[in-house]
Amino acid sequence: MRLRVIHWKAPEAKPLLEDLRAAGYVVEYDERLHPEGLSAVRRSPPDAFVIDLSRLPSQGREVAIFLRGRKATRHIPIVFVGGEPEKVAAIRKVLPDAVYTLGTQVCSALREALARRPANPVVPVQMMARYAARTTAQKLGIGAGNTVALREPPPNYASVLGELPAGARLEETPGGVCDVTLWFVGDAAGCREALPAMRRLAARTKLWVLWRKGSEITQQFLRESAAAVGLVDYKICAVDRSWSGMLFARKKAV
Repeated sequence: MRLRVIHWKAPEAKPLLEDLRAAGYVVEYDERLHPEGLSAVRRSPPDAFVIDLSRLPSQGREVAIFLRGRKATRHIPIVFVGGEPEKVAAIRKVLPDAVYTLGTQVCSALREALARRPANPVVPVQMMARYAARTTAQKLGIGAGNTVALREPPPNYASVLGELPAGARLEETPGGVCDVTLWFVGDAAGCREALPAMRRLAARTKLWVLWRKGSEITQQFLRESAAAVGLVDYKICAVDRSWSGMLFARKKAV
């Protein structure tokens, strides 16, 4: 039988691959499930998917949700391997009919999964549909009771942000420490000049840099300019039809 293994770190995947091959399975593997790899999977689906959760469990979850969303792969058993208990429990709520196991028990878990292929598999809502349903506050990580600092906001910032969670408070002239900072940048030169000060700010707040779509500001410009002062991006979102946002943090080594 053919297996498709999804593991995000090749050296760590080696023992798992060896165990599966020693058990007689034909194993297909690469570190990333690229678009061309997904096309190949749809054209010639394996007998089962084995997805590692010890690294990047959220990505493993999204790959499984993607596979369940496609007719060609919907009924193929999914075996999740490893992972932190709390994160595994959260994924189990989304995909309750997958099989969950430790690495040392993967072969017996595979036999169980192949013996009871899901006749009516759970098909979770795809990531893009879930994302589209989120409010702007949810995209920006603004929670109930949070203080949100606004820097250089446009006149229509209230309509950009929409409804905020209960108790969330906006500060147009921020002075103290805030939970979230929204910095609306207008031009490249001003953005680059202010970034060193924003790096210091990022030590005590979630720092979002927001820019107008179609302006001279681009993802690449922000990423390179921020990296030059010791900031690294780790999240991006479409705030609304006019604004995009990128979340930054200080580099640990800086």
